[in-house]
Amino acid sequence: MNALYSMEFFNTFLFVMALVCVVIFVALYFVDAGYGKMRTEKWGPAINNKVGWILMEAPVFLVMLFLWAQSDVKLLLPYWVFFLIFQFHYFQRSFIFPLLMKGNSKMPLVIMFFSVIWNLINGYVQGIWLFYLAPDYRPYDVSWLGSWQFITGTAIFIIGWIINMHSDHVIRHLRQPGDTAHYLPKQGLYKYVTSANYFGEITEWLGWAILTWSFAGGLFFLLTCSNLVPRANSIYHKYEAEFPDEFNRKKLKRIIPFIY
Repeated sequence: MNALYSMEFFNTFLFVMALVCVVIFVALYFVDAGYGKMRTEKWGPAINNKVGWILMEAPVFLVMLFLWAQSDVKLLLPYWVFFLIFQFHYFQRSFIFPLLMKGNSKMPLVIMFFSVIWNLINGYVQGIWLFYLAPDYRPYDVSWLGSWQFITGTAIFIIGWIINMHSDHVIRHLRQPGDTAHYLPKQGLYKYVTSANYFGEITEWLGWAILTWSFAGGLFFLLTCSNLVPRANSIYHKYEAEFPDEFNRKKLKRIIPFIY
């Protein structure tokens, strides 16, 4: 078996990536990743945000598609369901979400580059586990679709997806056409946190970790938290500086309602 498909290499890779997540989590509390609200000229050359978003998100969709299509289990029901759930999220994120973006903001090329690497790694981890290693080491059969892990995880994933979609909708419609003012989002879970969209996304991947009940799924959840939790902290402080009176009155949290 190719070394990249071996369990020994895979377990080592998971461990290394978990350590990387810890480093990134700590680092992003000191350095604001320069995209979206945090973009500044110091991050160098940039491209159109919509184009950049497609280029950085599409790789994980394509990697998962390739690994699934080349596997021997692609038509077995549990693996087919896993594939559809994963691709459901990333089709929307790669090809629909960017087209809904408003404005002409830019994305630094360096951010796009590192995001592509990040997504290629995640596509490899999820696809190799599900379609190449799990069938030999811990096969999922049809009964898995009735397990408490799959039912609970899928429910959490769907709830997270709904929160994420609604929160993105709120952000897109903060301004009327031609308006350039800044506003504090107030609808949905934005009544409680400043990064409701990120809360939705980490909830989705917590659901994924549970429904696959795997270290690979757990790493995805960890990857997501290591990036989005510090990011939510940066956004929190930016809103706090822009809207101090309203912000303090509402006692908003960063990303997890009532907790953080």
